[in-house]
Amino acid sequence: ENIKPAIEILQRLHELGVTIALDDFGTSYSSLNYLTQLPLDTLKIDQSFIRKLGNSAQDTAIIRTIISLAHSLDLNVVAEGVETQTQLDFLKANGCDQIQGYLFGRPIAADAITQRLKELSSLKTPEKLFVNINEG
Repeated sequence: ENIKPAIEILQRLHELGVTIALDDFGTSYSSLNYLTQLPLDTLKIDQSFIRKLGNSAQDTAIIRTIISLAHSLDLNVVAEGVETQTQLDFLKANGCDQIQGYLFGRPIAADAITQRLKELSSLKTPEKLFVNINEG
């Protein structure tokens, strides 16, 4: 109801180096107005849009528009819920910066990720935990 205190807190966090993402963009309370008010670094496209990718020209246009809008505001773009190679190929071709979804991995328990991080930290050349889809 009163976003001003939230904006002030987020601004202080941003000044401390915390990066801020607007999650589930395009749904619920993620208003276009927030794009100019919040100190954002990343815009996350809601998975409901990704699931409908290719179903209609309008759905495809919405995703392209979100990516273009975010980039014009110097924001990183993450697509949520990527499950198919077709979705990944479209997102890469349209400049999406990062993806998350079952195509690359399923959620795992906290103790399992802790163990995996310990294993990775002991490697001489550690694997990347996150992959920028525009690399290589």
